Amino acid sequence: MSEAKIAAESSPSSGATRPARSTAWQIAAVALPLYVTMAAASAGALVDTAVLGRHATASLAAFAVTMAVYSPAAAAVAGAMRGVMPFVATHRESPDALLPMIRDAKWLGLGVGLTGAAAVAAVPLLGRVGGVPERTLAQLGVFPFLLAASLVVTSLGSASTSTLVGLGRGKDVMRAGLAGTGAAVVLSLLLVGGVGDFTGLGLPGAALAMLASASISASWAHLALRGSPQLGGGSLAFGRPRPREVLRLAAVGIPLAATVLIKFAVLGVLAFAAARRGTESAASHSIAISLVNLMFTAAVAVGQATIPLLAEPVRAAATGRIRRVLVSGVLVALGAVAVLAAVLLALRDPVVSVYTQDAGLHRRVVALLPLVLLVVAADAAQAVFGFGLISLRRTTSSLGVFAVAYGALIVTTLVITARGGGLGALWTALTCANLMLLAGQAFFFHRHSARTAAHEG
Repeated sequence: MSEAKIAAESSPSSGATRPARSTAWQIAAVALPLYVTMAAASAGALVDTAVLGRHATASLAAFAVTMAVYSPAAAAVAGAMRGVMPFVATHRESPDALLPMIRDAKWLGLGVGLTGAAAVAAVPLLGRVGGVPERTLAQLGVFPFLLAASLVVTSLGSASTSTLVGLGRGKDVMRAGLAGTGAAVVLSLLLVGGVGDFTGLGLPGAALAMLASASISASWAHLALRGSPQLGGGSLAFGRPRPREVLRLAAVGIPLAATVLIKFAVLGVLAFAAARRGTESAASHSIAISLVNLMFTAAVAVGQATIPLLAEPVRAAATGRIRRVLVSGVLVALGAVAVLAAVLLALRDPVVSVYTQDAGLHRRVVALLPLVLLVVAADAAQAVFGFGLISLRRTTSSLGVFAVAYGALIVTTLVITARGGGLGALWTALTCANLMLLAGQAFFFHRHSARTAAHEG
């Protein structure tokens, strides 16, 4: 679908009469390549774990320690850069306004990337403070520093991909992501495991593969963005920073980064609580979370796809149209989750067998599936409402909702743990927390969409 078509179909003259089905198809068309990109990246990440596990257990342990810092840092960076999307979508028809905004986004990406990189580079120090065994820390070497460099590159790449999403160019994002993922898989197999007489580099090889992957993906996205007709052939060089404009982008993006960190922290507490119930409980919880993430990614893709379609009605303060687009997005997200859930239920035995061959653990995971599906359905719906708030540039409301709902989840988890509650109780609590999120996100979206004033970002 061309950007011109998206723009035409979201114009005031067509917005009031366009059927909801047409809007849903537009959202799905943009969301599908984004979902393919994220699913491929998740699958590609498993290659590093598998290859390192075969290379050496000590290397895998050091990898896990570093990723415990890298993963939330990378997710926070991605969250911060999502705040760029509504600004881009608003000005996608004006190169003179769009180009400076992209440069501001790159400065923001550099700032958040360097902040996250500092945390990753400090893994050896954090590990010692956290009591990680010295034999594990001794395996780290240059790995955290190469991963820190990779995070900076990823953050700069996110400035380009967020801009492409804001322009409705999901296929360009997919091509960049698949190129990076393909490189990561091939290089991991070669640099970590080795080939022929080359025995592999182990952990440094994994870091080089990740850095090369990030560089390829970021470069591809940059080139795709530079060739975008909306830019009118303008330069994407950094230029002189505009602190006030960068802070304006950060005011939308940083609360999203904080929201991501809250989610990571609370889910970490939940994982710890599950682990206290025993090895089988911890393993069942880990598999269930993996299944949730696989389905939830579809909702993230759908939420991002709604942003270009919301830009014009938000600018025009057309409350009814804003809500119709968002409701279409929620329905598409729930439809995608329903399809994935049906596949999971139909193929539950072979799917769970991918994670474990233990018959007892298999039964526990299958028994947990109804709660897993409830959790992901509520999470998917609230996520799309959250992207609606991004379009309205009201992300502090999302942050407040997460703080309250997940704060309640922590208290509930502690009570369940103290009373010896099992995994079912923990997942019931998570379901309730996600329903609270859904109610809160929907309430604030309804409230802020009613108060939207026409403005130029």
